[in-house]
Amino acid sequence: MLIIAILCLGLLVSQGVASLILLSRLAKGARRRSPLTPVFLPEDGVRNVSVVVPTLNEAARVTPCLVGLAQQGPPLREILVVDSRSTDGTQAVVQARQKDNPRLQLLTDDPLPDNWVGRPWALNYGFRQSDAASEWILGIDADTQPQPGLVASVVQAAEEEGYDILSLSPQFILQSPGEWWLQPALLMTLLYRFESAGVRQQAPETVMANGQCFLCRRSVLEALQGYELAARSFCDDVTLARAAAQRGYRVGFLDGANLIRVRMYEGIGETWREWGRSLDLKDATVPARLWAEVIFLLLVQGLPILLFSLLLMLWGEDFDFLTLRLAIAVNGFLLLIRWAMLWAIYPSYYRPSGQGAWSYWLSPLADPLAVARIIISASQTPKQWRGRVYPGAS
Repeated sequence: MLIIAILCLGLLVSQGVASLILLSRLAKGARRRSPLTPVFLPEDGVRNVSVVVPTLNEAARVTPCLVGLAQQGPPLREILVVDSRSTDGTQAVVQARQKDNPRLQLLTDDPLPDNWVGRPWALNYGFRQSDAASEWILGIDADTQPQPGLVASVVQAAEEEGYDILSLSPQFILQSPGEWWLQPALLMTLLYRFESAGVRQQAPETVMANGQCFLCRRSVLEALQGYELAARSFCDDVTLARAAAQRGYRVGFLDGANLIRVRMYEGIGETWREWGRSLDLKDATVPARLWAEVIFLLLVQGLPILLFSLLLMLWGEDFDFLTLRLAIAVNGFLLLIRWAMLWAIYPSYYRPSGQGAWSYWLSPLADPLAVARIIISASQTPKQWRGRVYPGAS
């Protein structure tokens, strides 16, 4: 009993401290900026935004993105699709869309150097080829579905807030029950580690960003020498945003659920492999902080459901003491927070039919797996990404 009492005391101290940190982060969400809404400007308005869309074998997914961008009015000047020699017909899909959209251009980037990752290389190429009259560069992923009024809204918000870099969180499109079960648990690892979208005045080392919709002033990209600071990063969005914040630029991350949707991965397996390998953000985080965040996630997300069940089973006539009861209470409290967060992030999911969405409410049961995925990813260096193999990765 003494050993169990000591273990319960250790859990109380560590989880108690972690819970206070978590609550302080979540409390900031009450003062965050509301989700952005579409903005529509007159057709004769200023056109000072160049959109860059990097593609590599996106023929099956790029059409909704191009359709959405074609619906954007001012301030959009041009749409640059930078293709990295796709072999699935992506270029033909883009060329077919060019007939109805004179702002759409298809570019092929230069061969990928050994010291670059493909996505930032394509974004950098697009930035270098963009019209010098564009004051803003907006990176958009090929698997997104921009909604009408997106471009004007994100630029207006950046100008209102004085941001040099602004990215948006999207509304996710999920389909299978497996996706609905695992993806919210993986998303929660980000929400627990960092402030919610819309929270102002984040510390440079905790700045969040999303490359699916990433707006940057041209002057800032020029000062940063394009995407070179994120050349070898598999989370180039966060890497570049934090580097900019450390240099004194204002960086924002707002809720864009009303403006952009994304269908990231097909099925639970691809979600686990592809998204899970970048969520640790190790390329934008020093090792000591990364592993401190991993321990934090274990305490507040990965372990509570397991500890709560185990401690309840131990609790009885032979094991009934204060630290055990308090440990049960703390883990029960963390589980209540976790289920409450399901309601908070519900608008972040697109639900046209609701098929498979029932398993969303069971996603806290996937938390131990989600945290395990972060641990696995933090311990490894990606060797393959979106069909590209990086021989130099260890």
